[in-house]
Amino acid sequence: MEPSCDPVDEDQDRNGASSSPRDLPDSAELDRNPSPPPDRDGDESGEEGDAIGETVYSKHWLFSTLTQLVQRVTEQEVGDQDQADQDKEVELPEEEEEELCKIWDMAMDRDVAVFLQEFKAADILLGVIAKSRNPRLTEICVGILGNMACFPDACLTLSQSDDLGAVLLLLLGDADPPTLLETTRLLVTCLSHADVAPLWLERVRQQTSVLPNLCFIMCSSTNVDLLAKVGELVDKLFDLDEELMKSWIIAQPSETDSENHIYIAPSLLEAIKQLRADTEPSGPGEEAWTLLSELVCEDLCQSDDPPIVLQEQKGLLASTLAVLSILFPYHGQHDGDTEPNLPLVGSLLRVLQYLRDCRQRVWESHANSEVGCAEEEEEDVQLQALKDTAIEFLANILTDMAKVQHMLIALSEEEPKLADVLMDKFPSLKS
Repeated sequence: MEPSCDPVDEDQDRNGASSSPRDLPDSAELDRNPSPPPDRDGDESGEEGDAIGETVYSKHWLFSTLTQLVQRVTEQEVGDQDQADQDKEVELPEEEEEELCKIWDMAMDRDVAVFLQEFKAADILLGVIAKSRNPRLTEICVGILGNMACFPDACLTLSQSDDLGAVLLLLLGDADPPTLLETTRLLVTCLSHADVAPLWLERVRQQTSVLPNLCFIMCSSTNVDLLAKVGELVDKLFDLDEELMKSWIIAQPSETDSENHIYIAPSLLEAIKQLRADTEPSGPGEEAWTLLSELVCEDLCQSDDPPIVLQEQKGLLASTLAVLSILFPYHGQHDGDTEPNLPLVGSLLRVLQYLRDCRQRVWESHANSEVGCAEEEEEDVQLQALKDTAIEFLANILTDMAKVQHMLIALSEEEPKLADVLMDKFPSLKS
């Protein structure tokens, strides 16, 4: 992936607060300034010896540029006299930015990535990120690491650094969208390497800020590229770790954080709403449609689940079906072909069937006891919302189907009870 070094002009409001990697506790490695590159002077001489691998890039130039970067950060630290100085953003000179962007581009070359790995560039960049007070500098450093991570050996070295792992996960709480984009891209790249993916999954499980930070981005960002990449990250995490997916889906707010907690399903809904206006036919909207369709058809409200499962899944189901309903006109019509939507229709009918069973139990409970009726009625409101969403979505699908009767015949052969429910809900289909 070729990085873009054009600045992105977009702000993301966090009420003035962000999780800075500079606040990372208990890390002696990050309490000092970044180490300079190892001294390679005299190792090789001449233009041929100065070339990195088979490239025309200069080792001496790369060494000098990284050394100047370390010196800048060191001088910045020495010049900080109080907390106000430490919180003040520092400008990045244009010439220095251009030089660092060259390294960013160069890191896409395997020889350069290997050389940077041998050069301990990851440690240097980590120190710079931890001390940086310039968003553009942080973005470039993370981008260089992201390009290095495209190569397995470099990715393994990066992933084995616990300090780097902690800093990158904390960067998901940053307020700068370009930095968030590069951080998310790096995480997706690392998770795509099977040998290091377990390391990152364990870190995500342990770092409790990851879920709320991702939810915040999905709920508040208008950056389409960032939303698409965050969606890819969530998809990758859910694909690799089903238990993590379940824990995030059913996560409940703590007593101390109930007002600020953001749920994953509504956050996905907000992100997809934002993507809908900008999505291409094969873009992130289609990926979201596929992901959520599989979630409904393969994980939620299955045929071997008892009807009471709706009590646990009603909030998630309602949000997921609402998102799918929004995406349906763009990604769910399949040019009039009914076959791809049959599993989804079956799942919607199962939801309605289970809702009927749940309501029957509620009525029986009311008949036997007057205690707790108010609470039952409050629960009914949530089930009613799920019912309304499911019926509306199902009606949208059926209205679009040019071969509804054919679909009904096919469904009758596979799921006769669900077909009966469908004809009961929509009597016009019997004609």
